[in-house]
Amino acid sequence: VQLQASGGGLVQAGGSLRLACAASRDISTYAMAWFRQAPGKEREFVAAIRWNVRGTHYADSVKGRFAISRDAAKNTVYLQMNSLKPEDTAVYYCAGDHYWNIKYYDYNQYPFWGQGTQVTVSS
Repeated sequence: VQLQASGGGLVQAGGSLRLACAASRDISTYAMAWFRQAPGKEREFVAAIRWNVRGTHYADSVKGRFAISRDAAKNTVYLQMNSLKPEDTAVYYCAGDHYWNIKYYDYNQYPFWGQGTQVTVSS
């Protein structure tokens, strides 16, 4: 499956953005996730969603501000980002796997990746 991330941009602190990850095929049963990587830092987990939309997980740093969701009809996963902070600045990547893994926070578990979209939050 091919993944295409979009929706990044420049926003002021406190603002919002919605990222989208469009898949080339049906991903309704896939485990999907968002990761991010800031310059000079390791790629870090942001959010993940199971095929059952009630199964969502978030990094502590974004809990209560970000929301991951999916639209099965559009083969798309979204990341709604609210109350953005300068420390959220990074390249955001979507990732997918055929199966849910208990190590959903580990980027090594995901075989499918989008190309990344830049999010810059100014103070």
